[in-house]
Amino acid sequence: MSGILFVGDVHGCAAELRLLLDQAGASEVVLLGDLFTKGPDPAGVWALVQQTGARGVLGNHDAWVLSRWRKGTLPFALPEAAITWLGTLPLHLQGPGWLAVHAGFDPERGVAATSRHDLLNLRRWPDDADPANPFWWELYEGPGLVVHGHDAVRGLVDRRPRTLGLDTGCVYGGALTGYLLEQDRLLTVPAARAYKPV
Repeated sequence: MSGILFVGDVHGCAAELRLLLDQAGASEVVLLGDLFTKGPDPAGVWALVQQTGARGVLGNHDAWVLSRWRKGTLPFALPEAAITWLGTLPLHLQGPGWLAVHAGFDPERGVAATSRHDLLNLRRWPDDADPANPFWWELYEGPGLVVHGHDAVRGLVDRRPRTLGLDTGCVYGGALTGYLLEQDRLLTVPAARAYKPV
């Protein structure tokens, strides 16, 4: 089967990622960030990235991995090739009718007007400081579908055709969720167990 599979925050859950990839049979994989931290098998996730030729966007935990690697304080093993690859990831990817980001962006002025910090961390607009602020995706009017991760607390946020949040908390015992763009279809693999407390 051809087409693009977007995958929510993997967080080291290689077994679930393998099952999702097998289920999808997609010709292209776009990972929405936060790939290696927290979960049981970061090396297994890296092996699947290599096998599939996956692309991705940088997540806040990926930025943390790069920072810790540079300081020599990364608390788990990853091949240098994985670190090099992480360092090449963009803050967003765009294709015909879609945009992929890890967290969020300025819903009125777009990604070009959004800081690196917000692209990696934003949930509410104009900031996360006030819990009364609306979520950025509540304000986004298009054009195109924005696919994102970063918000396991809210889980699947399906506001198609405008936005689609795919972080369903696999590492916390939830599920790993993917989206087949051309079929407009969600796929879910339940977590084998909770690897981390919420």
